[in-house]
Amino acid sequence: MDNTIVIVGGGLVGATAACAWADGPFRVTVVESGPAAVEWPPAAGFDPQVSALTRASQRVFQHVGVWDAIAARRVAPYQAMEVWDAASPGRIRFDAEDLGEPDLGHIVENSAILAALRERLEAAANVEFLAETTVTGLQADADAARLSLGDGRVLEAGLVVGADGSDSWVRDQAGITTTGWDYDQSAVVAVVRTERPHEATARQCFLSTGPVAFLPMADPHRCTVVWSTTPVEAAGLAAADEAAFLAALQEAFGDSLGRMEETGPRRSFPLRLQHADDYVRPRIALIGNAAHAIHPLAGQGLNLGVLDAAALAEVTERGRAAGRGPGALSVLRRYERWRKGDNVAVMAAMDGFERLFGGHAAPVRWLRGAGMRLTGAVGPVRHALMRRAMGLTGDLPGRARAGWRAQSERLHT
Repeated sequence: MDNTIVIVGGGLVGATAACAWADGPFRVTVVESGPAAVEWPPAAGFDPQVSALTRASQRVFQHVGVWDAIAARRVAPYQAMEVWDAASPGRIRFDAEDLGEPDLGHIVENSAILAALRERLEAAANVEFLAETTVTGLQADADAARLSLGDGRVLEAGLVVGADGSDSWVRDQAGITTTGWDYDQSAVVAVVRTERPHEATARQCFLSTGPVAFLPMADPHRCTVVWSTTPVEAAGLAAADEAAFLAALQEAFGDSLGRMEETGPRRSFPLRLQHADDYVRPRIALIGNAAHAIHPLAGQGLNLGVLDAAALAEVTERGRAAGRGPGALSVLRRYERWRKGDNVAVMAAMDGFERLFGGHAAPVRWLRGAGMRLTGAVGPVRHALMRRAMGLTGDLPGRARAGWRAQSERLHT
């Protein structure tokens, strides 16, 4: 039984998987094409790339030993979320107080998460991190998987994990096809300072061209803006000078946060839905964006990847306890069955929301307005949506649930 695992991709999801296996019985190598060092704090002051971490992701990070390091850098818990449609009177407010929870989740800069994960890996005796390293070949057979590196080395492993993003090289080498489509939208992200404080509330307004979200940051007057719109408009917004961008944002979002006062660097990226037709092959598994990429309107992308990493770690640990190696197809199929159904359900829901709120016809506008009013008025429906979105319900990996520590220790012995 080969207890060696190689992870291709040391980003957020790949590093989470490595941390889940840290100090355990497997020998783990992370192959990352970029540098090992993570800039923290960001030179621009704030990282515009953020994630809305659910309670499930927070628990995973707690179990793998990085949450305190993330929180020590910078996190922004938010207590409420307001969603409305610019073309109809529909509006919903979700409040953590309704569930007796301290918050709905945390807005965290991606560089803060990655810095904490990389720091944890440096302290793990069973993890080797190969930075600025390319991969050139992958072969897998009944005995092992072999990964060829650009410097001529060959790594042999019981399992190769593809955590290398939506353009996954591992997925292509494994011959795994994908299903998906472009949304004909791009997202523009930036950190914006507003006149009024955000009051720990996330806000999202649906426009005719797509949603614009204001995600509260640790500074009470700063939000990360995620503006999804047409590729042409996105390119113009990304290239506009500060005054023109703030004026366009003010017109689109309104004055619920007062005047838009300042913005930092902007980034733009295309949006598409993509799903791997298979998550596994013998001795190969895909996690994160290598397996699925979704619209960012509900901020679920990284959360799904974190659950992938936790689930894969759990099934390989259970497989080892039963005498099976981490790359055994029977072990990997359990991971695929576990995560694929949940990922498809979330992707379908996000795609449905995007199409519902992107429709311009009068019946569609009426339907989404009525749906939002009904959801906002019916407490049990709103509470069920909140609990699901927070990662408090569903078939969660052990690391995403409270009270899993004792079982974890048994699996690692």
